[in-house]
Amino acid sequence: MQFLQPPGWATPKGYANGVAAKGTLVFVGGQIGWNGDQVFESDDFIAQTKQALQNVHAVLASAGAGPEHMVRMTWYITDRDEYNARLRELGAAYREVMGKCFPAMTCVEVSRLVEVRAKVEIEVTAVLPD
Repeated sequence: MQFLQPPGWATPKGYANGVAAKGTLVFVGGQIGWNGDQVFESDDFIAQTKQALQNVHAVLASAGAGPEHMVRMTWYITDRDEYNARLRELGAAYREVMGKCFPAMTCVEVSRLVEVRAKVEIEVTAVLPD
């Protein structure tokens, strides 16, 4: 895996500008903040994000992958203001589950997610090296 950083660009914090990789592709469908039984345990944004990340981690593990194999991550959030106001907590929850693995990331505010109580949905692409 090679992290892509164009010359002269400021170093990104908490994500990569791009990643080049070779191997078996693993696609993780959008994971939300409910547990494996599809039950929400909290309506708190950070708690749901941590659970969604744990769900991503579990799906990766079922493919023999881990956070270190992630090359792309997309976040769909329902409240940009809450996301920005809670970045410190969000970063701590992220590092607790994913460590210091920061793939190319995109974050988009959406008006709603399919599950009414969901505040975040995260999808990932990972690459297992050949």
